[in-house]
Amino acid sequence: MKEKSVQKNYLFSSQDLRRLILPLLVEQLLAITVGMADSIMVSSVGEAAVSGVSLVDTIFVLLINIFTALATGGAVICGQYLGKKRPEQACKAADQLVLATCGLSIVVMGLMYVLRTFILNVVFGHIEQDVWNNCNTYFLIVSASIPFISLYNAGAAIFRAQGDSKTPMKMSMIMNVINITGNGILLYGLHLGVEGAAIPTLVSRVFAAAAIFLRARKADHVLHLSRPMIWRLHWPTLKKILSIGVPNGLENSMFQLGKILVLSLVTQFGTAAIAANAVSNTIAVFQTLPGMAMGNAILTVCAQCVGANAYDQARYYTKKLMKIIYAGLAVSCVLVILVLPLILNIYSLSEEATEMTRQILVYHGICTMLVWPLSFSLPNTLRASNDVTFCMVLSICSMWIFRIGFSYVLGKVLMLGVFGVWVAMTIDWAVRAVCFLARYLSGKWQKKAAAV
Repeated sequence: MKEKSVQKNYLFSSQDLRRLILPLLVEQLLAITVGMADSIMVSSVGEAAVSGVSLVDTIFVLLINIFTALATGGAVICGQYLGKKRPEQACKAADQLVLATCGLSIVVMGLMYVLRTFILNVVFGHIEQDVWNNCNTYFLIVSASIPFISLYNAGAAIFRAQGDSKTPMKMSMIMNVINITGNGILLYGLHLGVEGAAIPTLVSRVFAAAAIFLRARKADHVLHLSRPMIWRLHWPTLKKILSIGVPNGLENSMFQLGKILVLSLVTQFGTAAIAANAVSNTIAVFQTLPGMAMGNAILTVCAQCVGANAYDQARYYTKKLMKIIYAGLAVSCVLVILVLPLILNIYSLSEEATEMTRQILVYHGICTMLVWPLSFSLPNTLRASNDVTFCMVLSICSMWIFRIGFSYVLGKVLMLGVFGVWVAMTIDWAVRAVCFLARYLSGKWQKKAAAV
């Protein structure tokens, strides 16, 4: 009875958490389901197409994660202002997030076109000509979508920061319907190649960006964009956003850069290994789905707790949400392993690639249930309290030493191939998990909240 009485004063009730978490789960499920459908549809064009799309998507995931990190910085600052009961400042922070995202994404899009030849010929290393042709086609079309997916992520972060995950879910649902319908028409109806997957991606992101921007301008939410929009940068507010967004962006970009460097190693193992790695990456996200969705919930909840200077609540919600994540991952990983034979039959892969994929996903599922939450979910509590420098330094060091270093040792020196690359990845997880848990238990993250 005493615990229930204390919880009445908490910022988020169980009902509030359900309203936040369920749409996040649905949105994440939609995103990865469409991603899997994309890869299945593209596989009808051949393994070279699957490999080409996979290689280019690795670059775009790097870029999207940079802008997602910027959006995370905005969401944390907005959440902290809301926790301090200062909604006007929160809205100003939302304005700055959108302005910074738009400007930076346009610059990045231009750089992508300028550096296209370097990326395809140098970053990816030696790849077969048919794979290169597919990479080039997909790259040219999807690069144009960078500003739009970046703006969508910023808008989604604004809604999630105030506990509204339902609006981004609806937008994501419409975006994914457009994408998958376009794929069906262009790939199966008009029998196009990888451009049949690239064009719907561009169109769906344009729509999602416009829709969420217009919705964020409506004043029926506590946190919204200004009307009229203030088209000038406010450096004090932007500095606070960047103080979280930049370290988080460096962490994410270095993490994805590590994946790209490792991918250049995978390309040396042949087309079957590239295809197995691509399909494994697509299916593996189903195993981590609950954790990825709940990570946003931890960030939203703990940012408001930090803003209200209620660290006891931040610890309470972290413990509660981590238990839910572990339970969810156990269910998702077991289900994926059980239905794996059926899933692999859908893909048009060679027997060699199919067996590689099976081994990778069984191993990945086991490690996800044991280590993934401490490595990826728990750090969001630290980030919500502005303890981003520790997260950045640890993640970058662990990635370079364990993920990249051990990938070459296990994959190339010990000749474990693409499976060795995935083992190295889980070694990186384990190191991060131990260090993040130690940091959380030390309580040092509670002293890192910036004055807002």
